[in-house]
Amino acid sequence: MAEQVQIKNEDDKPTDLPAEIKDWNKHQVKQWALNEACIDSESANILLQQNINGPSLLLLEKSDLLEVGVTLGPAKLIIHKRDELLKLKKVQLSNPTTNQSGRPCKPYPFHRHHDACRYKANRILDVTESGASDYIEPCHEYKGYIHMSEAAVESKMNKFTDEVIRFAAACMNSRTNGTIHFGVGDKPDFVHGQVLGVSVQDKEAYVNALPQAIEGHFEYKHIQAAKMCIKPPRFVEVLNPDMTSSEKYVIEVDIVPDFVICQENIYHVFSLDTRKSKRKSKSKEMEKEEKKLFFICDSSSSSDLLALTTFAKTMEEYNRFVCNVSQLSQLRKQAEVNRLSVVKSSVQGSRLSEIITGGSQSLDKSHFERYVIVTNKSHLVQLESLGFLLELNPTAVLDFDPESTKNGLMKHFEDQSTINVHLPVQYKITEAVEDIASKLKLTRNTSWILCNGGIEGEVPSDVDDWLIEKGASVRNVISFLCRKDVLPHKRFLVIFILFSTVSEKMDPLLETFSTFWQELKGIEQILCICENEEAFTCWRDLIESRYVLDIKTRSIYELSFAEVNGTVLSLWSDNRKSSRFLPCGGGSKVLFKKKEESSLDTLNVLCVNQCEGGNEDKALIQEKFYKGGKVSWWNFYFSEQPGSMPFIKRDKFDLIMNTVLPALSSLRKSCVSFNLFHVPGCGGTTLAMHILWALKDKFRCAVLKDRTADHAVVAEQVVKLLMYDTTEQSSRIPVLLMLDDFEEMDDAYDLQQLIEKECVKRDIGSRSPQVILLNCMRAESWEKTESTEDTVFIGNNLSEMEQRQFEKKLEEIEKTYKNADTFYAFMIMKKNFSPEYIQGVARNTLKSFNINHKHGQLIAVLVLLNVYCKGATLSVSLCEEFLGLQTKPHSGSSDVKAGFGKFSTLVTCCTEEAKVVFEAVRMIHSSMAMHCLQELTTNSVTKAEITDLLLTTDKLYECVQGKDKLMKDVHTMLVKRHHSVKGEDSQFSPLIQDIAKETPGVEENVLFNAAKRFEKDAVISQLLARYQYLKKRDFREAKDWAKNAKDLSRDNSYISDTSAQVIKHELKSAIQSDKEDPIKPEKLKGYLRMAQSATEAFRETQEIAKKEATLRVQNKRDNSPFNTAGCLGEIQVAVIIIEILEKSPVFSSGNVHHDFLSEVLSGRITIQDVARNDSKHHKHASYYCVLHEFEDLLYNLRHNMKKHFDFLDSFYVNLGPRFTLKDSREERTRQELFRCFNRYSDLFCKMDSKELIKNKNLSIMLQIHKGRQFLEMRKADTHSGILNCLSNGTPTDVMVKIVRQYAFILSNTPERSVRDKVNLIYANVVLSCVKPESQHLRPYKILIDLLCQVLQGQIPYGESLALHFIAVALLWPQHIFMSQTVESQKLGSYVSQMRTSFWNEMKSVLNGKSPVVHFFLGKKQGYDRFIHLGEIERCVSPQENFASLWENGKIWKHERVKELLCRVTGRVQRKFILADTRNSGSKIEVIPMFKSPALWNIGGSKSVICNWFLNEGPTGL
Repeated sequence: MAEQVQIKNEDDKPTDLPAEIKDWNKHQVKQWALNEACIDSESANILLQQNINGPSLLLLEKSDLLEVGVTLGPAKLIIHKRDELLKLKKVQLSNPTTNQSGRPCKPYPFHRHHDACRYKANRILDVTESGASDYIEPCHEYKGYIHMSEAAVESKMNKFTDEVIRFAAACMNSRTNGTIHFGVGDKPDFVHGQVLGVSVQDKEAYVNALPQAIEGHFEYKHIQAAKMCIKPPRFVEVLNPDMTSSEKYVIEVDIVPDFVICQENIYHVFSLDTRKSKRKSKSKEMEKEEKKLFFICDSSSSSDLLALTTFAKTMEEYNRFVCNVSQLSQLRKQAEVNRLSVVKSSVQGSRLSEIITGGSQSLDKSHFERYVIVTNKSHLVQLESLGFLLELNPTAVLDFDPESTKNGLMKHFEDQSTINVHLPVQYKITEAVEDIASKLKLTRNTSWILCNGGIEGEVPSDVDDWLIEKGASVRNVISFLCRKDVLPHKRFLVIFILFSTVSEKMDPLLETFSTFWQELKGIEQILCICENEEAFTCWRDLIESRYVLDIKTRSIYELSFAEVNGTVLSLWSDNRKSSRFLPCGGGSKVLFKKKEESSLDTLNVLCVNQCEGGNEDKALIQEKFYKGGKVSWWNFYFSEQPGSMPFIKRDKFDLIMNTVLPALSSLRKSCVSFNLFHVPGCGGTTLAMHILWALKDKFRCAVLKDRTADHAVVAEQVVKLLMYDTTEQSSRIPVLLMLDDFEEMDDAYDLQQLIEKECVKRDIGSRSPQVILLNCMRAESWEKTESTEDTVFIGNNLSEMEQRQFEKKLEEIEKTYKNADTFYAFMIMKKNFSPEYIQGVARNTLKSFNINHKHGQLIAVLVLLNVYCKGATLSVSLCEEFLGLQTKPHSGSSDVKAGFGKFSTLVTCCTEEAKVVFEAVRMIHSSMAMHCLQELTTNSVTKAEITDLLLTTDKLYECVQGKDKLMKDVHTMLVKRHHSVKGEDSQFSPLIQDIAKETPGVEENVLFNAAKRFEKDAVISQLLARYQYLKKRDFREAKDWAKNAKDLSRDNSYISDTSAQVIKHELKSAIQSDKEDPIKPEKLKGYLRMAQSATEAFRETQEIAKKEATLRVQNKRDNSPFNTAGCLGEIQVAVIIIEILEKSPVFSSGNVHHDFLSEVLSGRITIQDVARNDSKHHKHASYYCVLHEFEDLLYNLRHNMKKHFDFLDSFYVNLGPRFTLKDSREERTRQELFRCFNRYSDLFCKMDSKELIKNKNLSIMLQIHKGRQFLEMRKADTHSGILNCLSNGTPTDVMVKIVRQYAFILSNTPERSVRDKVNLIYANVVLSCVKPESQHLRPYKILIDLLCQVLQGQIPYGESLALHFIAVALLWPQHIFMSQTVESQKLGSYVSQMRTSFWNEMKSVLNGKSPVVHFFLGKKQGYDRFIHLGEIERCVSPQENFASLWENGKIWKHERVKELLCRVTGRVQRKFILADTRNSGSKIEVIPMFKSPALWNIGGSKSVICNWFLNEGPTGL
């Protein structure tokens, strides 16, 4: 029954069948039926007898076969195999590439199961099917196996096991290694060795089937040996050409007939007739010899030597082979010995350490500041050994695996660290380079760049199409990364990690290598790490053939990834490798995971075990600090080690620790803050960090890295740090966050508010602060100020105790360092900031200064920058470029400080947290910079020369890191003014003013050079315009610069204001130079025309300011207040117009003329009316002609002035600064408003002419008119003006007169306006506060009745806010008269209307401001219920700081204040307080002053509050 044997000799398979079925003859059909359809010879002969050829085979149906005598089983097999073959042909036609010769590829490494090897579809395995060679090199056999895809599971598995057993027996008998591949095609249907892949539904089934098959086929005595030689199946993934998974596999089985297993045995296998199930009852002695097969490897196939016995031939070949088995076994044994004797000696571990650190042999001190990774498709087994990548914290990863996000390196990395995923297109330069880097967070978190799709709908490209479809965008990425202003020149390393073999000349990694090689101008910054030597050989050969480069010395290929991982990790110090912990409640700690830490990219978190593990560079770190470097955590750590003197404790340290912080911790706010103001260079930042170090076990401490970071992001991360690994409130401890060097107090306030909002959003409740902000800011003044509840000041004057500590510290330093005399930063403090000492150091160090030397120019520029721009630095890259230092990509190649020569002791290095994080150079001390500049300008150069050098030297602005920071610093130095109330000193920046004093006139050339450097900068053009009209009085030139500024920034109200200011100043200058009196008509016309132009320009400024305000409402980060310059400017021009008109003969003589002017400008009489009453109208005709031309300007002048006065009064009275610190610019504006209003009131609020009061019947009307003039003159004609009387020191008799005037007006006016009634109410309330015993106060009940009367009538839109504010204050239910119960019950509606009115009126000007508190609710009744701010202030003793108590909320705990204020109960609901009233069922919604979750966590329970009355609504504390 030989024909039934299913383990067939491969020689029997057809090799000459035509490719198309239609071309087969009847003999070929029979051959196909026997070998492929696997039918019996009887059925095959029937086909031959029926003349079934190829074309008729295509037409056959199962019924046809049954009719001619083919039984059902063979008939079904024939039809099934034919249909399967047709389907395969169809697939080949639809996918032409399957018939094309693919690129060669290497087979999976022999006898390996966990290598990161994959096949690509249609690639060609570059090994042929061959027999035994050297016994160790495996032979290969390919099986397409794809026709089994739709076969029954049992048939598929039988086919698989049969082929494996046959091939395995052949290899074991031939003593050669071998691999059989399922899913690899062969001729004629495919190219020999073509990777096809097969679908595998159940891998376990294949793994389990093979041992069973071994037991069924091998002789009992050899079963164990066979199991040891036949390795478990390996499933090699097949990728599509675009590197995505095809979900197919090549199934491979390795055969390893080791000598120790096989010895000199021979291996027969049984045919399928003797399945294990049939042999279970048989003993091994009963096995039948005739059913045994004996396979050997014969050329490209396996031969059964026992099959020859079916013919009339002897068994000579079989016997000969058996006799030679002993010799074969010895040859195998020798081959194994020879292989083991080959031992390679490798130094690649040392090479890896050298290259990856740049020669320093330590990653803590690596020459490379940044690492960029380039990688292709990884395998799961490789990911287990990539911990070193996480520790390297790469700046960017260029990932060419399209499935990296699903199961590749990115997924693995993202699980352990924070990354930012990008597409290459995001690196295209469409704006400023540093702005792009900032948006991408390029130097803050790892940027993961997916270079072959796999995200956001990006379709992957195959090798042939990638260059066209994606090559350009990836080149843009590489060019961007290699820019000198992005990553540090020569200080970053590009690491190519080849997870998969690169074997094609069009591979994207090869193109990427080429681009990096070109951008970096060599391979000194490139390291290649390959999976194995084979992968390296392919990589090397491709690079050598294409670029003629030898990369062997820059490659690692003899180390496994596990060895690479261990080697790199060993290069970190113990401290870096150790875990970090955060404190929790009760003294416990939690592990601070690296992923969470990296996600807090705006914070530098201080852990409880910070620095533990030590640092071998203690001496260098300490020396850098003493020489002027910024303090680091290491300095505190070293001071705590045995044998070290404790860190110097400043006097204010104990004050903060024992007084300030405990007091803050008692407040009921989510986020509180205190300020540490310090003179630059006096140790303020060091003290703040000392506080954090001392409290690292009690608080979760952190430092804000970048003060320009988005505050909303910072707030989110701070709360994330607060909540990290805490579940119960009892285990949560507060965050202590240090803010270093904010520009404005507004920044700290804004961050505080956002943190509170974030706490509310996260529903974090507590009765004590959860976040404490330590706001460390440089003080503008050098004068010492007293510390307050929330402010501590550190000046430049050490106490005796501090001086003694510095003396002791110097003794310790001198024992360790021989060069302690050059520790200038330390010595400056030790000498108590002695000017003589600093001046002496500056003089001695700079005595060889020469401005013509490069290092002299650089130190001069750095000195100037540090004096006039706090925090100014120059990047190390810039200094190296400027000094011509030859930076190379290895350790010790250059030292930027050494490049400064003798001046190196004046500078120190630091890390600059800007848009791009970079290393920089700065002066060691601010006072040293000042004395150095003084020394330079005394003996060598002027400030103007240094500034011109800075502005005109292009080398300083080349493409290097820190260029953007330098441009901003220079811009700040030129533009930023120090405002003072006096005003004169704030016209220009201190630098420009100092240049003007030192070298008068030269400042103009400096400004022109600035305009050339900042050609497209509107503010610099504005600066030139201001200089021209303020200093040069060249108004034409000023207009040109102002126009240029406006063209560059049309939507900036401050730029627009400059254009108006030029015209205004030109007008003032012309009037001042005009000595003629009276003024000539033609001059009058010119002046009025200029005034009209100025007015129009200021109105344009107002419109732009309104648009800006609208945008600020949307942009939460912009704290800029509303720009009132346009309103003030129009008022100033109006005053000038009044002065011009008063110089004209028409209005210049006598009171009557004065009154005529008032009436004309009020729009009550016309120019023609004045002319008719002018006895000299013929003489003045030319004047009247001119005035007639400007009627619109003149008739509306008073109205416009009044409108702006009222607006600005409302603005300043109802809105105040966020802090108690006074804004000098606002003070100057108010002073100017006061001057202008006096001029206004002189003209419009006085009426002394007897000519207008001859008619006695007008006396009542005249009294009313005079009364209104009085009210207007006292600014009491608006509710804002009346409220302002509470704080502006209005005399009580004036306040009484205001009340009487309103009473008179209302009693003598038939139609009483709502405004007059409301103002009367306000006037009485204010009078009750300043003079409660006054006889002129209306009875409280009558005032309430008047209020209710107004509320019941029609309310003009403009009076809604004023009316509803006073209504809420007066009707707040305490003890209400019965007649007003109904109105008081509407209080909730009034509160709502008040808030709506406030928002509508003030929303555009509210930005950067806070509503002013006008009244507090007192305990008493009637007028006495109103407590104004002055009464609260009087409760505080002179020794206490009221401003500080107010800001931190402690004022409300003051006993005298508590006695004054009424406490109201309420319930928390929807993050508001529903305040109880004495009217049952009436509850008022009150805004909590501190939106703290301290309220929310008691949801619905009682809360006791104080009530305030602001224009935005009642507020509770």
